Amino acid sequence: MANNDTRPIGIFDSGVGGLSVLREIRALLPEESLIYCADSGHAPYGDKSQQVIRERSLELAEFLVSHEVKAIVIACNTATAAASRALRERWPSLPVIGMEPAVKPATAATRSGTVGVLATVGTLSSAQFAALLDTFGQDVRVVTQPGVGLVEAVERGELDSDSTRHMLSAHLQPLLAAGADVIVLGCTHYVFLRPLVETIVGPGVKVIDTGAAVARQLERRLVEGGHRVAAGAVARPVRFWCSGNPGTVAHAIDVLWGEHIWPDALPRSQTIKPHTH
Repeated sequence: MANNDTRPIGIFDSGVGGLSVLREIRALLPEESLIYCADSGHAPYGDKSQQVIRERSLELAEFLVSHEVKAIVIACNTATAAASRALRERWPSLPVIGMEPAVKPATAATRSGTVGVLATVGTLSSAQFAALLDTFGQDVRVVTQPGVGLVEAVERGELDSDSTRHMLSAHLQPLLAAGADVIVLGCTHYVFLRPLVETIVGPGVKVIDTGAAVARQLERRLVEGGHRVAAGAVARPVRFWCSGNPGTVAHAIDVLWGEHIWPDALPRSQTIKPHTH
């Protein structure tokens, strides 16, 4: 099949953290048209049940499919763990690219034999993360730390405030005290805190995330399926959609993406719904 598929690529996250993945996709595939959904009305996902995250992910994916996307990127580690299988079962012919903490490259990079993973509670408690540790964590010590409060700080665009710095330092200290010389940022939101992380941990500690690897995997899947646009195509501007407060999300997009963009509101079925359990 000739590569000339002009349909957009859909990306979603619990909020604006996935903009870190969107940035890598835009850099690698500048000619592709992109749609981004920030489920900020439900952020953070890390403290939600697996069922709620799966329901949210399926609704967001349904919205993207209604816009005739040719691939979906789950730009959220927690949502990948909870919902990637459900999305692939629902749309078996649609490429669904997920995230997972970079445990494999971290185990290859460590010199001390101790790797630290900073992630959400939802990611750290997932079966997917347990499987990662079983596969790649046998020969090293993996120390985990839930980054409670960090997603909310990034959602507010507070990347270097005193409170964010204090909170991040408190989360990193146990990993450093355990001897970790590689820190895995296991949440797409945390990538925006990377400069602050690197300042706190110092030059002797390597910091790893998976955004670029996800962009490369997306490119591979598009090429394999014959879904790349023709060379030299001009991409449409990124379309941004959100649940929650568009003004708050617009501020975060301004800070994190670097453009003044007012996101469209997701349709009612994709916005906040009460869940009874």
